[in-house]
Amino acid sequence: MKSYQRLTAAQPAACRVEEEGAAPVPSGHGKLAPWWVGSGLLVAAVLLSTITVWVLRQVSGGWLGPTAPPKCLVVPESHRFDCYPERRVVVTQELCESRGCCFIQGPPLAEGKQGVPWCFYPPDFPSYTLESLNQTALGMVGLLVRREKAYYPRDIQKLRLDVEFETDTRLHIKITDAANPRYEVPLDVPRVMKRAENPIYSLNFSWDPFGVLLQRKATGTVLLNTTVAPLIFADQFLQISTSLPSKFLYGLGEHRGSLLHSLDWNTLTLWARDVSPTESFNLYGAHPFYLLMEEGGNAHGVFLLNSNAMEVALQPAPGLTWRTIGGVLDFYIFLGPDPNMVIQQYQQVIGFPAMPPIWALGFHLCRWGYRSSNGTWQTVRAMRNYQIPQDGQWNDIDYMDGYRDFTLDSQRFSSLPSLVEDLHKHGQRYVMILDPGISSTSPHGSYWPFDEGLRRGLFLNTTQGQPLIGQVWPGFTAFADFSNPDTHQWWLENLQHFHAHVPFDGLWIDMNEPSNFMDGSEDGCPPGELDNPPYTPAVLGDSLSAKTVCASAKQKVSVHYNLHNLYGLMEAKATASALIQIRGKRPFLISRSTFPSQGRYSGHWLGDNRSQWKDMRYSIPGLLSFSLFGIPLVGADICGFSGSTSEELCTRWMQLGAFYPFSRNHNTQNEKAQDPTVFSPAARTAMKDVLLTRYSLLPFLYTLFHRAHLQGDTVARPLFFEFPRDEATWELDRQFLWGQSLLVTPVLEPGVDSVIGYVPQGTWYDFYTGSSVNSSGEMLKMSAPLEHLNLHIREGSILPTQKPGTTTEATRGNPLHLIVALSSRATAWGDLFWDDGESLDTFEKGNYSYVVFNVTQDIFTSTVLHASTEATKVTIGTLSIFGVQKPPSKVLLNGQEKPFSYLDNQVLNVSDLGVSLSQGFSLQWL
Repeated sequence: MKSYQRLTAAQPAACRVEEEGAAPVPSGHGKLAPWWVGSGLLVAAVLLSTITVWVLRQVSGGWLGPTAPPKCLVVPESHRFDCYPERRVVVTQELCESRGCCFIQGPPLAEGKQGVPWCFYPPDFPSYTLESLNQTALGMVGLLVRREKAYYPRDIQKLRLDVEFETDTRLHIKITDAANPRYEVPLDVPRVMKRAENPIYSLNFSWDPFGVLLQRKATGTVLLNTTVAPLIFADQFLQISTSLPSKFLYGLGEHRGSLLHSLDWNTLTLWARDVSPTESFNLYGAHPFYLLMEEGGNAHGVFLLNSNAMEVALQPAPGLTWRTIGGVLDFYIFLGPDPNMVIQQYQQVIGFPAMPPIWALGFHLCRWGYRSSNGTWQTVRAMRNYQIPQDGQWNDIDYMDGYRDFTLDSQRFSSLPSLVEDLHKHGQRYVMILDPGISSTSPHGSYWPFDEGLRRGLFLNTTQGQPLIGQVWPGFTAFADFSNPDTHQWWLENLQHFHAHVPFDGLWIDMNEPSNFMDGSEDGCPPGELDNPPYTPAVLGDSLSAKTVCASAKQKVSVHYNLHNLYGLMEAKATASALIQIRGKRPFLISRSTFPSQGRYSGHWLGDNRSQWKDMRYSIPGLLSFSLFGIPLVGADICGFSGSTSEELCTRWMQLGAFYPFSRNHNTQNEKAQDPTVFSPAARTAMKDVLLTRYSLLPFLYTLFHRAHLQGDTVARPLFFEFPRDEATWELDRQFLWGQSLLVTPVLEPGVDSVIGYVPQGTWYDFYTGSSVNSSGEMLKMSAPLEHLNLHIREGSILPTQKPGTTTEATRGNPLHLIVALSSRATAWGDLFWDDGESLDTFEKGNYSYVVFNVTQDIFTSTVLHASTEATKVTIGTLSIFGVQKPPSKVLLNGQEKPFSYLDNQVLNVSDLGVSLSQGFSLQWL
């Protein structure tokens, strides 16, 4: 009989396991003893459970049903792993027991709610046995054998286990069919050449039943224990469960909700879907990665490299179950040990994000419903008239002729080329939308994109080999197959033709889940197990083809069943490549659908939100989740996309949105305008002021993006990343940090003039005044009139800022202003990355400047570690030092006295520095 064990850090030896590097055991593999057995505990547990069941039956009116076998009664509710996860099925005892599982009926649940499963695995449910385990140069290879078939068709009896100790902080475990090749995600991942020498993890195995037991060496914390439920590996149903060391779990996107996931019987589905962000729905992207905080402040992450439809079931044990309906089980585990390092290690596998052009970090404005190029131009002129910062002007699909890609409405948007020329003259940029659905109804010879795509065979095909026809904005459409390299060339040629007429600077790729106004196609979907698999995860619409194309559609690399979640990534890759070839500069690209490694090619916006306070609040956990996913260039539609905003909501949202890494105000057609120029003078001024604050911080923000590109640092950052030992930060998602240093505390409710925010332990300085706040790690009430956003600088930081202009181009020529926030030890540190803002690979080619700032013993030092000619074009004009305890008598710049002022709040201001950024210097106050 096989048993599934709950393993805790205090019980690491409850089963016989094989240490890493141990010789394989040829026979007599150790069997796990049930975790509840020992010293008569089984009898006591059965007796207690029987009494509990009897009592519950009396108070509940008898809904428990027949008494379950003792082996079922001893499994605590929180540890019941679901044996019948199918939705829309009333699970009966007969159905459950036909699978060999335990049935204990619970109370009825409200519609859409989940709870304790009625049907769950007994301790002796058959699983795989580890038959052999042999050493390899990088780790181990093993053979898993299942003696008894599971209940999904075509379960695979022999599996291959590959283990690679890739680095001291990264473990790679892969389980696949031992005999036949299976689909694997075509993602470039690093290949290591030697085994890790000093891993900070300890890997053990249970042999019968097979299980993975992973511990952190330093603490003994059990990170993974897959013996808690059986491994199932059928052709179209793969399932593996694990215990978790805590309830603090993040990631697993894309979903709308709090940053911290609930483990109260919560199932998260990963299947790219076009739907307005709504709680509990699977949204636009798929990110099978989680980060978990362990007791004491350590963190680890787990990535399942699998692109099939998937769900992740969370339960209060705490435990987690991965269920996917194809591919292989390909896990990477990242040991941190702090959350920042976990995300860096994750990106070492999926790739670091691209460095955006500096103008991408300016303010962007868009709407569906400008109605004409002249209407668009009018808004641009109004923004200039009020001197409100703006870098990017966008158009939605209304610029197109009949909503067809690569066309221009010659009546309403005839002046678009002139508008783009005007934008460029003013140092601004133009971005337009593209959809992957290509109109299929134009007369032959009249629409080159479809005619040529058809001739080259570049569209998704039906099982019959004909282009699959769905319906999107232009009507009937075919869908480009971006898994085909030939499609990339066709896409480039289309963009080249259009760019010759309208020289756009960036692209916005939408509807790329791909979205379809039909379910499947104009002919539906064929019968078969791709469109109707044995198990369908809990997707919105209860079908894989709901508002998308048929899963059976044929693509160059594989069937859409396998590639659906990769569609947006593949389109982004093709589009970024085309932009580089057309413009010869860093591409700027924003995509709706995303998958791991997307940050290498594009940013993301959080989709078609609503003009509601709730949507503004949810945008913060949204952007922080995408920081975890390696896509730092992220933001939500400021003021909301659908519905009408209010002046108060839009003012507060503009304040928050000015600190989205990607900052764009966008709304829909047939609603009142919501750009800053249409509001009252007071609101307009508040919006302008916060945008000027953003532009003043561009040197700091740009440096954060450099660090993201170079080593995978996050830009917008949860507080617990910087304060992992402070458990009060673990649930916070109404505030965030830029990098290590800048705390953003927005107002997220109507009708208030103050905000309560958490201030971690230490000294923090008001960004605007330099006044200090000393916190023991507590919630503080802050004044927040409508025109004010609370920003605080962390002690020990140096922020490079700049006199703001109305574009990034204008700002870059202005003098720098350095803000020093002294620590309690009167020290501080900061850095600045500077290049031309748009050329490709400036860091890789050495065409950049990197300057480090440091304060110790009342001396500020600027050290140029790498220099380029760009740094000679900008000067450091002023310096503010927060937290100077006593008034200095003089200030010396390289030994020469400089004018200064000292304020009562202990702020020292030094002006007229006039030092080139390319020159190191020291400044001393005495």
